[in-house]
Amino acid sequence: MQVRGDQGDLVASTRAGVEWTDALAELDPAAFPMLTALIPYGDAMFNHRQVPLLLTELDRLPDACGGAWAVQAREMCQVVLNGPHRYLWFLGD
Repeated sequence: MQVRGDQGDLVASTRAGVEWTDALAELDPAAFPMLTALIPYGDAMFNHRQVPLLLTELDRLPDACGGAWAVQAREMCQVVLNGPHRYLWFLGD
């Protein structure tokens, strides 16, 4: 995960990656539209208007889908919200 600015400048990063599990892959897109945008092989970007929705989904994420990545995703969301023109990137393989 990375937080980048408008020009692609790196603001913050974490080493934790999303722990891909069957439970995560089976999340209901209607209930978790932000998290179901994540795919293991592609990038996903969230802007400052999407991050609060992502935080809400992370707060109600089933235990089987959580882990260190979810904790660090919350931290990266706060970095986005604490400054202008920031974006949260999930980088796929």
